[in-house]
Amino acid sequence: MLLLAVSLMGLTTTYAQKFAYVDMEYILGKLPQYAEAQKQLDKVADAWQKDIEGRMKTVDDMYKQFQAEQVLMTDPMKQQKIKEIEAKEKEVKDYQKSKFGPNGDLFKKRQELIKPIQDKIYDEVNKYALAKGYDVIFDRSSGPTMLYANDRLNKSDDILSALGVSQKPAGN
Repeated sequence: MLLLAVSLMGLTTTYAQKFAYVDMEYILGKLPQYAEAQKQLDKVADAWQKDIEGRMKTVDDMYKQFQAEQVLMTDPMKQQKIKEIEAKEKEVKDYQKSKFGPNGDLFKKRQELIKPIQDKIYDEVNKYALAKGYDVIFDRSSGPTMLYANDRLNKSDDILSALGVSQKPAGN
């Protein structure tokens, strides 16, 4: 029994797992192609936002016109005008949702521009882990799953180097 316990202890100590972490936000922040993709997303989002604001101004103008003219309208005319305004407002909100909603055009555009960059990073992380013998590599930026991490385990700069991004000290 003692021999079995000693054997198991030896086995577990020889198979120590190696851990490391990377900071995806840090890596993405250093990649020029990510900054360019972010600029494109911002440009598209700004254009859509201005379009939505213009459409909402039209709804607001319709409402103001209704308020000014309602004293001259019959009840059926008022009801019809209210329906028109509500329909226009719903149309604008649906358009806004189609652009900025959870599965909207901005989400799709983000997937189109950012996902290839993220995939490239993940490929480098996988290659790095296999080459260096790491069992687990965490992403420090993805939430409070790491309460403490020694900086020597941070392999973000190694991944940036593998991606061809030179690390210049700040101030150069």
